[in-house]
Amino acid sequence: MGSRLARPPFGLKFKSIIISALILISVSMSLKAQEIHYTRPSWYFGVAGGANLNFYHGTTQELNAGFTTPAAFHDGYGTGLYLAPLIEFHRPDTRLGFMLQIGYDGRQGSFDQVTSPCNCPADLNTDMNYITVEPSLRFAPFKSNFYLFGGPRFAFVNSKSFTYRQGINPAYPAQIANPDVTGDFSGMNDHLISMQIGAGIDIPISSERKHTQFVLSPFVSFQPYYGQDPRTIESWNVTTVRAGLALKLGRGQKIIAPAMEVLTPSAIVAEPVITFSVNSPKNIPVDRRVRETFPIRNYVFFDSGTTQISNRYVLLRKVQVPEFQESRLEVFTPKELTGHSKRQLAVYYNVLNILGDRMLKNPQTTVRLTGASMQGRKEGLTMAGSVKTYLVDVFGIEGSRINTEGRIKPRIPSEQPGGTKELTLLREGDRRVSIWSESPVLLMEFQTGPDTPLRPVEIATVQEAPVDSYVTISNTGATSAFSSWSLEITDESGTIQLFGPYTQDVVSIPGKVILGTRSEGDYKLAMIGQVPSGRVIKRESTAHMVLWTPPVDEEMMRFSILYEFNNSKAIDIYKEYLTNIVIPKIPTGATVIIHGHTDIIGNEDVNMKLSIARANDVKVILEDGLVKAGRTDVKFDARGFGEDQTVAPFENKYPEERFYNRTVIIDIIPAK
Repeated sequence: MGSRLARPPFGLKFKSIIISALILISVSMSLKAQEIHYTRPSWYFGVAGGANLNFYHGTTQELNAGFTTPAAFHDGYGTGLYLAPLIEFHRPDTRLGFMLQIGYDGRQGSFDQVTSPCNCPADLNTDMNYITVEPSLRFAPFKSNFYLFGGPRFAFVNSKSFTYRQGINPAYPAQIANPDVTGDFSGMNDHLISMQIGAGIDIPISSERKHTQFVLSPFVSFQPYYGQDPRTIESWNVTTVRAGLALKLGRGQKIIAPAMEVLTPSAIVAEPVITFSVNSPKNIPVDRRVRETFPIRNYVFFDSGTTQISNRYVLLRKVQVPEFQESRLEVFTPKELTGHSKRQLAVYYNVLNILGDRMLKNPQTTVRLTGASMQGRKEGLTMAGSVKTYLVDVFGIEGSRINTEGRIKPRIPSEQPGGTKELTLLREGDRRVSIWSESPVLLMEFQTGPDTPLRPVEIATVQEAPVDSYVTISNTGATSAFSSWSLEITDESGTIQLFGPYTQDVVSIPGKVILGTRSEGDYKLAMIGQVPSGRVIKRESTAHMVLWTPPVDEEMMRFSILYEFNNSKAIDIYKEYLTNIVIPKIPTGATVIIHGHTDIIGNEDVNMKLSIARANDVKVILEDGLVKAGRTDVKFDARGFGEDQTVAPFENKYPEERFYNRTVIIDIIPAK
């Protein structure tokens, strides 16, 4: 019995062992399941460092207002330091992310050595650097550690110093070397907006099971010359290749909760509200006598394939020089001159005769002629020589008073680095000889520098369809609502005139165009446009129009401000001219109409905004000047017409016409 009684305890022990083992396995599995795991971080913080390989191209000669080198520098190379803290966001196993770096960006380098006119070697070194802000879109095409990135680059100039060193002529080794010239470049862009593209790879250097994880990322990026013009003058640009290493750290998440997709109803996009209105003058002037102060652009444009002065310009014979007078330019007109504003263009096409006549009357004056040609500096020099030969042979100007030089591009080119659109028109404008003088008697009042217009000429003319005769149609919201819209104008007898299609919100039509041969009339104006949904929207308004002839003794004064390509801030150089020349001529109670224009190059919407910005710049200066003089009696009307060729001051066939269309015109109308 003893043995029979002994078996149960053994069985119980065996069962206990089995049960205990199962419990331990269960606990072990439970503990293992509860072991802490971390994902790869989504946010990273760190620092990036590397070397900028900077490649210079273009033309650099006028280093600042006090120093212009004897010979121009063109290409160069240098290495600069790049150092920046960084922030980066990209979720694990996704393609898209975001990067931001803000730091120090060295763009220093040395230009290739050139030989100055004294046969001396010359070197130019720069210590240019920026503080940059570089946001980028990060894209991992394979959802792996390899990624691409790209985005804008915002650079703010931090240092702009230079060192110029001129050696001695090797043929005269006993010469004493000139001291180095150091200073800061003038005409620097305070900020640049450019772009970059690049690639990198993340190399983890810590376990993904750690809360804080470190990553090492070698990268390389390319920053093309587009938008990287350090200066507002000349044509120096910089292309950079950057190679470096980024050290990043981030903290992973303990648990990745499955994302819940929240379905939201589609947003209901309301059709935009269209506000249609018509502003018609009470009296529409048929024409108006104008005393115009017309600026003389200091450029002579050359046709492609020739270095001879174009026959568009008035070229005198030597025997005609004594008869030439600026007050009688209608006697000396171009051989072929068509289109509107013929009187004004006839003045400009006498630019060489005006210059020669002024230099004869002012024998102390000197000029520099700078020819620019994409075919090379030699051809640019030949173009400048053609102008010099004319002034010397026809006007008898002493050759020593005229210096010539050649460049690939003018100091303020129309073609910008990286540009790809309408290059033919832009390059036509850059193929020119610029007239540069330091003699104030030749130049427009209160202006200096290589691109200063010559002193303006006063002419009398008749202005047809003056600006205050325009009927203005405002169609607020049309730009975003319609691809285009049209205008239907109906008179009392039911005769319909159609205008358009238009894409802008505001349109101006000369009142005389609507009235035709009628002296007055009542009109119904209807705007017709189609929204993306297909629905046609129609808005109507009315207007009463009356033609009116100004009194014989009413003469309007006109002044013009000229701009460089795509520029609305050049108005600063005209501030003294507007304040000291234009404002004193505004009579009591006058109306000042300011209208801005552009040429046809570029986007139509951008040109419209540019012309409005130019007109408003002029208005602010005139208003401020009048207030300082204690005057509040003047009415202002500022408008922008963009590239609208129906109201453009000039046509756009030739580069000189396009340059004159980059303008703000100031019409001063005396009180009725």
